Amino acid sequence: MAEQYVNRLKVRYDSEVVPALVKVFGYENVMQVPKLEKITLNMRLGDVKDNSKSVQIAIAELEKIAGQKPVETKAKKSVANFKVREGMILGAAVTLRGERMWNFLDKLISIALPRVRDFKGISGSSFDGRGNYALGIKEQLIFPEISYDQIEKVRGFDVCIVTTAKTDEEAKELLKQLGMPFAK
Repeated sequence: MAEQYVNRLKVRYDSEVVPALVKVFGYENVMQVPKLEKITLNMRLGDVKDNSKSVQIAIAELEKIAGQKPVETKAKKSVANFKVREGMILGAAVTLRGERMWNFLDKLISIALPRVRDFKGISGSSFDGRGNYALGIKEQLIFPEISYDQIEKVRGFDVCIVTTAKTDEEAKELLKQLGMPFAK
C-alpha cells in the first residue's frame, strides 16, 4: 500500500504550533486553537481585458502557481468610461483548501517570499480585524513554477489567508508560529 503524503507544515502545525498557541493564549480546549480555513488568490486582468490571449496566459500562470484551475471573474455590468462590457473577463480567482492550501503556504513561506528582491519581511498590519491576513504579491516570478523566459508581462496578485482566529493577535501568532516572515 502506498504511504500517504502529509505536508511538513501541516505536521508542524499539529505537533508544535497547537501546543505553543495553547500555552500563549491559555485555551482550555484544543478545538479553540485557531487554524487555517482557506487561502484565496485573486489576479486582476483589467489591463489586458481586450486581448484574450494575454488573459489566457495570465490564467495559466495563476493555475501553475496554485496547482488548481482558477475561476474567471467577469464584469457584471457594462461601464463605458472603463471600456468594459458585461461578461468581459476582468480577473481570475482560486480558493485553496486542505492539502493544496498547506502546500501553497509552505511554498510561499519557504521558497517564494525569500526570492523577493530586498526582502525585509512582510507587513504585520495587514489583518482585517477578524483574524484574516491579506498580502499583495508584486510579481509572479518569485514562484519557481514561472519561468522568466516564458512570461509575457510581470503581473501581481493578492493572497488572502483566512483563519478561524477571533482576533488579529491570535492570527498573527498562528502565522508567526507557522514561519511567516513578519517584519520586525
